[in-house]
Amino acid sequence: MRSATVSFALAALVAAPATAEVTATSGQSFAVHGEATVAAGPADAWIDLTDPAGWWSSQHSWSGDAANLTLFPVAGGCFCEQLPASGGSVEHMRVIHAVPERTLRMTGALGPLQAEALTGTLTIALEPAGTGTKISWDYVVSGYARFDLAAIAPTVDGVVSEQLGRLADRLGRQP
Repeated sequence: MRSATVSFALAALVAAPATAEVTATSGQSFAVHGEATVAAGPADAWIDLTDPAGWWSSQHSWSGDAANLTLFPVAGGCFCEQLPASGGSVEHMRVIHAVPERTLRMTGALGPLQAEALTGTLTIALEPAGTGTKISWDYVVSGYARFDLAAIAPTVDGVVSEQLGRLADRLGRQP
């Protein structure tokens, strides 16, 4: 878990979408929000969104290789990772709501948050924007942790914002 926490801290230094921000905090909860507008239409954005191996950072995977990530965008579907070196696997999040080309909502505590008694909900919304798509991410985390969640919120924001930025770059980020 220590190396995952270090990865979270290092990711905070990476450039993120301009609108990324921590929107709410308390000692045992936080919410972060990010937005990006891309050249791709909602259909193409959905296809890439549901293929995290193509845009998720390998630095923020348990196996060290984003190629091991899969996402099945149906209720009950898994955003999972195979761990070839050990023969194991990781469930990062579980899909609870999927409307192709519009909404993907998943629950799960990402990275080192997974070791705590936390619930996280990530809602990704796709909205037509001219000939492209506006992508909005909202990640809300609450529960019991052995550390102050408000203190780690900016770091988590940096990590999830990096992933949004990588997806936006793949889809042709627009200003």
